[in-house]
Amino acid sequence: MHYVDRLHRLVINQTDWAEAPAHAADVAWLEPMLDARTLALVRLAALVAVGGEVPSYGAAADAAVDAGASAAEVVDVLIGVLPVIGTARVVAAAPRLAMALGYDADALEQEHPG
Repeated sequence: MHYVDRLHRLVINQTDWAEAPAHAADVAWLEPMLDARTLALVRLAALVAVGGEVPSYGAAADAAVDAGASAAEVVDVLIGVLPVIGTARVVAAAPRLAMALGYDADALEQEHPG
């Protein structure tokens, strides 16, 4: 399906595919066109933007790394969304993401003060 058709469905809030079994075969338009790595990073950015819960960060970070993203690229997501969502959200997400990557936020502070 062409991206304009997909955009049109979103613009008009066409959600009947989710509610009517007759439209079950019409879900192909929802399949992302992005590669797995990019999609995982985008989903992580969205999680940060909405202030996701702690367990979600583990799943999102794992998905990104499993799709080929490095830990540095996962952290870059925080830097990338900073001008859009603001410092408060990014600072709130940082310890959650650190934990998801296997770091203790308190230990990071001791190892890398100010």
